[in-house]
Amino acid sequence: MSVWIAIGVTVVGCYAVKLLGLLVPAGALERPLVRRLAALLPVALLAALTAQQTFADGQRLVLDARAAGVAAAAVALLLRAPFLLVVAAAVVVTAGVRAMGG
Repeated sequence: MSVWIAIGVTVVGCYAVKLLGLLVPAGALERPLVRRLAALLPVALLAALTAQQTFADGQRLVLDARAAGVAAAAVALLLRAPFLLVVAAAVVVTAGVRAMGG
């Protein structure tokens, strides 16, 4: 029964957040600081998610093949490679490191 309570609380919470977003006056959303934060927040969240998925295993910090793949992607980005090439570089390097025993 506690699972259903958690689901119900989550539903109510999501609805409340959505309702709060609709109740914010339009003038508050047009402020330059709010616009800048709204533009930067998705990038920051994606970077945090990438870092957590790359360098964490449960509650431990790890450096494995995933880190090598992210490093290869970073190098490809610095060289201004197309997106598909960046992804391919990350995949190839990660697979290569894993194949070598990492």
